[in-house]
Amino acid sequence: MFAATALMLSGSLWAETVATVNGAEISSDVFNIYLESRIQKPASAATADERATILDEIKDIYLLTTQPRAKELGQDPRTKAQIELQTRGILAQAVAGDFLASNAASDAEIKTAYEEQIALAPPLEFKARHILVETQSQAQELVKELEGGADFAELAKEKSTGPSGPNGGDLGWFGPSQMVAPFSQAVGSLEDGAFTKAPVQTQFGWHVILREDSRESTPPTLESVRDVVKQRIEQEKLQKYLQELRATLDK
Repeated sequence: MFAATALMLSGSLWAETVATVNGAEISSDVFNIYLESRIQKPASAATADERATILDEIKDIYLLTTQPRAKELGQDPRTKAQIELQTRGILAQAVAGDFLASNAASDAEIKTAYEEQIALAPPLEFKARHILVETQSQAQELVKELEGGADFAELAKEKSTGPSGPNGGDLGWFGPSQMVAPFSQAVGSLEDGAFTKAPVQTQFGWHVILREDSRESTPPTLESVRDVVKQRIEQEKLQKYLQELRATLDK
């Protein structure tokens, strides 16, 4: 048995044995990983009180798993399966992490993916109001009132059941993808300043929509979405790698 201050070869080259429980050594590597998972910050940022509390916790884990009964329970098929699955899961994450570290998205790949996404972006954004009611007949009555000269915003305040009702049905600026398809299609078919003559049905109810204005959409800058684009590219690379590995199973 090593003393509490002994050193042993480990994943960090040399790790201190921080405690020994029933002959089982708790290395600083194991302790630090458990510590970080519990306090959700780097081990180096842990306070003395946090380290003491977490050390007691992990010693209890070792205490329970070094009991004679633990060895017997470790042979239970369900427990063995859970241990196997957890081990495989950790290894899978490690292999995936290693793959991504070796196949990080390059600046050129990020720029290309960004430009492709921008090219697919909707050309227009819309500013609209709507009045939401429960039935088609209610919506048709609203259309008649609007055709008779009623003020759209005031009618929305009075009749709309949607959360934007108190604000006169104002939805602000939005892109087509931000609304459900029937709503976006209706807004896109209108001219600025026009409202829908036929009520529009969505899963929320029946809408009368006023398209107040439109403008060319302003795409986000590359720097503002770089991390998101990078992550997407790398996930696509990982999925391609997995597909290649799956293909080998069929041979």
